[in-house]
Amino acid sequence: MTTQPTQLDAAHFDSKARQWDDNPLFRERGLKIADAIRQAVPLNRGMTALDYGCGTGLLSFPLKDELGAILMADSSGGMLEVVDEKIAAQGVTNMTTLQLDLMADPAPTQRFDLIMTAMTLHHVPDTDRILSIFHDLLNPGGYLCIADLDQEDGSFHGPEVDVHHGFDRAELSRRAAQAGFAAVQFQTVFSIAKEHDSGTQDYPVFLMTARREDA
Repeated sequence: MTTQPTQLDAAHFDSKARQWDDNPLFRERGLKIADAIRQAVPLNRGMTALDYGCGTGLLSFPLKDELGAILMADSSGGMLEVVDEKIAAQGVTNMTTLQLDLMADPAPTQRFDLIMTAMTLHHVPDTDRILSIFHDLLNPGGYLCIADLDQEDGSFHGPEVDVHHGFDRAELSRRAAQAGFAAVQFQTVFSIAKEHDSGTQDYPVFLMTARREDA
């Protein structure tokens, strides 16, 4: 993976927000990751959660009835507008939104029992720093759930997008442990098939779960 990619401009995601939920692959991916979190973490209505890089909420909405307060955070105002509309349309009472880039903005003062993020980590320039911030934002015993791409050859986004080319699981596990996390585990939850000139290529998506165990 590249060492210091730049984040995609929020305007890129703003422009795609209105059509995001029309993509059945995005919807299915969100449901599969949500189900994997449901199986890996003992969710309950007393848990506070942060969905970082929430997009239009395709990960959190399936879990909203199994969690307490959920903070939906994203750097894209356009994505958050869609989330706000869905919250209003569905009468959801335990979700709030916040425009947030943890690489540039102050971290929230509140602490969480669960932090989840889907297909966001490879857009974050400094992996070690974001893992450390996540650790600080969790209550002792809290869970971190990261869904992202396995290490790939750069063809998922293409050369014009400067992001991490997925993650080696052993290396990411080491980085998570270095940030203070324990009980790091991985499972494959989804696979994205993309057509290239050379044929179809599959890109596995993992879920990494870990815990903050210190007081």
